[in-house]
Amino acid sequence: MDVQRDSMEFDVVIVGGGPAGLAAAIRLKQLAADKGSELGVCVIEKGSEIGAHILSGAVMDPRALNELLPDWKSMGAPLNTEVSEDRFLFLSETGSRQVPNWMLPACFQNHGNYVISLGNVVRWLGQQAEALGVEIYPGFAASEVLYNDDGSVKGVATGNMGVGRDGEPTDAFQPGMELHAKYTFFAEGARGHLGKQLISKFALDAGRDPQSYGIGLKELWEIDPAKHKPGLVVHTAGWPLSSDTYGGSFLYHFDDNKVAVGFVVGLNYSNPWLSPFEEFQRYKTHPAIRHFLEGGKRLSYGARAITAGGLNSLPDFTFPGGCLIGCDAGFLNASRIKGSHAAIKTGMLAAEAAFEAIAAGRASDRLTAYPEAFRASWLHDELYRARNFKPAMGKGLWLGTLLVGIDQVVFKGKAPWTMHTTKPDHAYLKPASECTPIQYPKPDGKLSFDRLSSVFVSNTNHEENQPIHLTLKDASVPVATNLAKYAGPEQRYCPAGVYEFVKDEDGSDRLQINAQNCVHCKTCDIKDPTQNIVWVVPEGGGGPNYPGM
Repeated sequence: MDVQRDSMEFDVVIVGGGPAGLAAAIRLKQLAADKGSELGVCVIEKGSEIGAHILSGAVMDPRALNELLPDWKSMGAPLNTEVSEDRFLFLSETGSRQVPNWMLPACFQNHGNYVISLGNVVRWLGQQAEALGVEIYPGFAASEVLYNDDGSVKGVATGNMGVGRDGEPTDAFQPGMELHAKYTFFAEGARGHLGKQLISKFALDAGRDPQSYGIGLKELWEIDPAKHKPGLVVHTAGWPLSSDTYGGSFLYHFDDNKVAVGFVVGLNYSNPWLSPFEEFQRYKTHPAIRHFLEGGKRLSYGARAITAGGLNSLPDFTFPGGCLIGCDAGFLNASRIKGSHAAIKTGMLAAEAAFEAIAAGRASDRLTAYPEAFRASWLHDELYRARNFKPAMGKGLWLGTLLVGIDQVVFKGKAPWTMHTTKPDHAYLKPASECTPIQYPKPDGKLSFDRLSSVFVSNTNHEENQPIHLTLKDASVPVATNLAKYAGPEQRYCPAGVYEFVKDEDGSDRLQINAQNCVHCKTCDIKDPTQNIVWVVPEGGGGPNYPGM
């Protein structure tokens, strides 16, 4: 569809209104105010509002926030519940064993951190950014990278609105907008749609380990006040996952009798019968966990892929005209299950590099000062110490735990070796015939639930008459390969019931894509064994709307 698009010019355009993007915007405006200069900064966010698509555990290390906004406490930042106790449990089917706290590696100790709703923190950051003069446009999805004649990034275009399922304009059609900038920051979160294209176009991952991912599933509960312990942080490993599958859980108590309960499964699992959603539902029935939840009420549900490869999988995160920040590059520390402090720090480092470049009259080149500053930062040191965690845990629960113990406790993360991941997550899946099917119990509607009732409490909504944003390179592959060889794993790894294999009238199988259910987790884009599914942005404003997540 050839349409004329209007354009707007900025000094910096930031794609994504999460902690990385907003921290970058705030830092740019702080630097401009310090120097008495004008700087045009724009943030676009595909969610219906800032924070709508934000999903995280979350226990937050305030180190980067201390640097960005030292007075955050007096400014009313919603970090209200300091961690009061850490518990780490190894679960068997009916029992649990707690690791003595003196044996816990530093990465599992949360003294000085806060149990938060990252969505609420991000909403607050958005207010700080707007107060500094940042232009924020929620409900606009960046659908395309724009390039200058010399191949450098020129900016982005937002998607057209009001396009029908057939690809033709409807009566509500509005063309997208071009946003041009001297530098464009990509802060889309894990497996960013445009970040993925930039990594490929500029070969930013050459010589790096393949990126590793997990799927994180989370529910927000209001529990019996008698069982609520503000600041209690519980992590588990073991049941219900088999010992050869990477994963674990979290249960965080914050204010107002609320707990965040969640489950992470590494997307390098091999059994196509495994369902991360069902494993999460099963986990909540364990005696050590159901104790907290029984008599409580589930308020919300969501799911999101997380980057877990760490330092070994970090791409080169600059290119002519822009950079990747936060989880779009993969800065999350998997050993700590924390990424928001890294997102804020990388947003700040990129902002400082861009401000310096613009002040020197530069534009559209590589911000080499950003990776240099990262290598000299405390964040690099932290990620270096964590570099062996994910490759070690890829060797199974028990051997992995032993290796992590040696690496983290004995060598404090400075072991004289570096372990590597050699295959992308989708390449681990085995044929269904080689694996044992997993029988999951039916949900009871009290502790465990089905996908559709879960999607309902995620407040997910898409305009139904729009092009399907879960695209197939080859429409024949789901039945001919995925169903025939892998028993249709997309109907199990999707946490939202998007993919269903149904029978046509002639008895043949067909993949049905229920795109309106999509919670934008990106798992299908990562785990599809043939890499035939490509997630592209839907119309802006669609997707989940997470309150307090």
